[in-house]
Amino acid sequence: MGGGAGERLFLVASISLSLSRNPSSCEPRSVLLDIQAFSTAKGLFYKISGFASMDDLEKAVLIIFDESGTVTSVLKSQAVAFCQQIKDNPSICRICIERLCFSKLVQVQFWCLQCLHEVLRSRYSGMSTEEKSFVRTSVFSMACYETLDNSNSVKVLDGPSYVKNKLAQVMVTLIYYEYPSIWSSIFVDFLPNLSKGGLVIDMFCRVLNALDDELISQDYPRTPEEGVVSGKIKDAMRQQCVNQIVHAWYDIVSLYKNTDSELCSFVLDTMRRYISWIEIGLVANNTFLPLLFELMLVEGLPDQLRSAASGCVLAVVSKRMDSQAKLTLLQSLQMNRVFGLVAGDVDSEFVSGLASLLIGYASVLLDCLKNLNNGDHKRASTDLLNEVLPSVFYVMQNCELDTTFSIVQFLSGYVATMKGVSPLSETQLFHVGQILEVIRMQIRFDPMYRDNLDVLDKVGREEEDRMIEHRKDLLVLLRTVGRVAPDVTQIFIRNSLSSAVGSSHDINVEEVEAALSLFYAFGESLSDEAMRTGSGILRELVPMLLSTKFPCHSNRLVALVYLDTITRYMKFVLENNQYIPLVLAAFLDDRGIHHSKVKVSRRASYLFMRVVKLLKAKLVPFIETILQSLNDTVSQFTSMDYASKELSGSEDGSHIFEAIGLLIGMEDVPLEKQTEYLSSLLTPLCQQVEILIVNSRVQNSEESQSKVANIQQLIMAINALSKGFSERLVTASRPAIGLMFKQTLDVLLQILVIFPKVETLRSKVTSFIHRMVETLGSSVFPYLPKALEQLLSESEPKELVGFLVLINQLICKFNTSVQDILENVYPVISSRVFSIIPRDTIPSGPGSNTEEIRELQELQRTFYTFLHVVATHGLSSVFLSAKSRVYLDPMMQLLLFTCCNHKDLTVRKACVQIFIRLIKDWCNRTYGEEKVPGFQTFVIEAFATNCCLYSVLDKSFEFRDANTFVLFGEIVMAQKVMYEKFGNDFLINFVSKGFLAAHCPQDLAEEYCQKVQGNDMKSLKSFYQSLIENLRVQQNGSLVFR
Repeated sequence: MGGGAGERLFLVASISLSLSRNPSSCEPRSVLLDIQAFSTAKGLFYKISGFASMDDLEKAVLIIFDESGTVTSVLKSQAVAFCQQIKDNPSICRICIERLCFSKLVQVQFWCLQCLHEVLRSRYSGMSTEEKSFVRTSVFSMACYETLDNSNSVKVLDGPSYVKNKLAQVMVTLIYYEYPSIWSSIFVDFLPNLSKGGLVIDMFCRVLNALDDELISQDYPRTPEEGVVSGKIKDAMRQQCVNQIVHAWYDIVSLYKNTDSELCSFVLDTMRRYISWIEIGLVANNTFLPLLFELMLVEGLPDQLRSAASGCVLAVVSKRMDSQAKLTLLQSLQMNRVFGLVAGDVDSEFVSGLASLLIGYASVLLDCLKNLNNGDHKRASTDLLNEVLPSVFYVMQNCELDTTFSIVQFLSGYVATMKGVSPLSETQLFHVGQILEVIRMQIRFDPMYRDNLDVLDKVGREEEDRMIEHRKDLLVLLRTVGRVAPDVTQIFIRNSLSSAVGSSHDINVEEVEAALSLFYAFGESLSDEAMRTGSGILRELVPMLLSTKFPCHSNRLVALVYLDTITRYMKFVLENNQYIPLVLAAFLDDRGIHHSKVKVSRRASYLFMRVVKLLKAKLVPFIETILQSLNDTVSQFTSMDYASKELSGSEDGSHIFEAIGLLIGMEDVPLEKQTEYLSSLLTPLCQQVEILIVNSRVQNSEESQSKVANIQQLIMAINALSKGFSERLVTASRPAIGLMFKQTLDVLLQILVIFPKVETLRSKVTSFIHRMVETLGSSVFPYLPKALEQLLSESEPKELVGFLVLINQLICKFNTSVQDILENVYPVISSRVFSIIPRDTIPSGPGSNTEEIRELQELQRTFYTFLHVVATHGLSSVFLSAKSRVYLDPMMQLLLFTCCNHKDLTVRKACVQIFIRLIKDWCNRTYGEEKVPGFQTFVIEAFATNCCLYSVLDKSFEFRDANTFVLFGEIVMAQKVMYEKFGNDFLINFVSKGFLAAHCPQDLAEEYCQKVQGNDMKSLKSFYQSLIENLRVQQNGSLVFR
């Protein structure tokens, strides 16, 4: 509030706040406020202009709304408490209306209206008739710019928009409760007051807008009660006053269109909201439509007004009605009058609104075309659609469109009309070309983000993610168009790519990237046959692309999509070997691996590895050239001062070594050359590892971390290089190559000794051992004892998981050949695992999703897999060795508990399979001493009863679940195996104890015995399921088995 002659400074030390007006009402208890809000020394004060005094309520409201930062939180809390006491006063409505008549403070006006709104919503049913009438009359008078007592009082409509909006909310609350049953004349009474001018017209529109927002609009979720009230209000308005309101809108717009365009725009925006549910003929007639089109067509009028008029016409077009009636309406509009207007300023509000109108109009025409079966109607719809589509394509390519409209949805719908049509008409083919142009424009990056995307900072990463998502549906549309009009699509892509290839330096990055992306996406729809033979444009475009260096090739986006695109079309090169030199050049020069940006270089390395995998048999003549070209890259990757912090994971740079390994690891390469190539790579790599190992003993902490990173790089390179060599080559046909890898393994195993606590290095060495198991075969055995001893030196869950995975690989590859190794490591494994994982359930539920719990769960799952692998590969005797027997009982208890209780049904199934295997291995039906004393008794009394009966009876065992049913099959198999091995010992115990506890009828028990003794597993499984379901019904949950 500004200053002036009447400005006063209120300097208050402490004030007792109480009601100063209406002394006869029930006053709230006084709230003493110690106000230190005003300090002249610090220049902190309230400036209230034009008033001689200000009562306590006004002061409290000002304190509540203060945003200067000079009011303490304590004082503000006291002010809030005081105002709340006033709100609780039974006469609060009268207090608020009195303040609204006299207070010029907009904060007080807003507070009073907000208070009225809250009171009406919460207390309306408890208010007296007189009070409701007083509020109704007072609020309506304010809305109509009238005074309550004919004095020179304050008028709310002179206030700011937010105060008038709050008044509109109060009005709508009254309408909610009182229209049409109590206050049936509100709209009719309001209309005559519109002659008072813009302020009342503005207020009337605010009331209608608030009514739409609060009750009518379908854009917001409504309660059932609100839906009923909304329907009653709309029905009453249709019968009583909609005609008059529409006439008022027309009169206002006609009167003010040249003098108050802002008011007219506001009126039209209000009208737009109501067109969807009022009688369409009130607007779509020879009176109103000409006015709306006049407003759009007259160039001198403000954009805001013209845009508002286009919004109303769009509402008319979008009105739900019968398709035939809709077509008649659309024909009457003569929309071609406005098509040319889109050529104006594409950033203007009017052109944006007009763009929405044209697209909406085209969408409705498309619906008519789909829904109408009559030939004349279809032709009429098609004619109108063909007439508007050029303008629609123009705005799609050039205007910023409303995000609520789906371009892809409309275009997909239009393309769908062409499916099955052959040949397409000239008009349709032209439209297909325009659709492709829209796709190209829509997938282009915004040049304003060019630098961000090139360096891929936070902004660039967000824009790239946004565009990836944005492109998904557009590229699906591209493939659809490609199927409907393949020739037009191919020509368009060829022209786009040719334009990009032949561009000068000034063409922008975004155009080139979009053209390449189109060609890349096009490849997704091609069959392998079409790709290999180079059908259509491929025979022309692939060679052109391979030989091209774009002026903007240094840009990250262009370089990446270029590499991805030529990789996609490698099957064509596979059949056309003459282009291999072009492929190699594209990957090996500064377009690929030698690109200036590391992200591009690393991606190129990965893609080159994929290309080598595909073409390697054709690349033997080029190996020398490739290796020479990659010499600097190899040296850089393994340099002593190089450790990448920029990239990791699938594109860490090591793929270049995998590519080299694939090339030189072929038997087509002569042994002498192969030995030379491999030695030239492995020797310096191993020498660097040895130097780093020696130097690590005298390094400080910071230097040591750097050396660890270097060693990690070197192991990754060696590991990747070895992937190109097969076991047959290194062990049978060329053992000299195998010897080189054995020597390398010797060197790398030293790392486990020198760096026993460095998890990253241990992990990398373990990975290399995995590789050597596959590469060297059984000749790796002499190296395993030392390696496994070092790997077992750590007992963290994560370390143990890695170790168990390695052991599983050895067992699966070599079977019983690893028995001696396994007998040595199994006791250590068991000791570690049983000391770490709990014997029952690992905690789950809220608060248990920690890294520690996840590691325990992973260790448990891997241990079960390990036990399963041991048992199913003929190695169960390992569990019975002298050093291992001490862990037999804990293992059995763990397996039993897991069989019955584990949440993961696949784990339970594996544990049941382990029992089946052990029963077969350890329980032969021969006279004499048991192979494993006590095992048969444990299986019959514990496993059979708890797992095969009680766990299945549990209601959580859901037969309809696929995994559960598979588990059930294994449980039935276990019973069959137990009968085969134990005979009646099993049957008697299972039936007399288990079935008896489950109250199994005698006849069913007897039938079970017959089924188990038979040979029909399918019949046994079916019967046992039926038996369990019967027992569940009998128990009805009354028996807890476990």
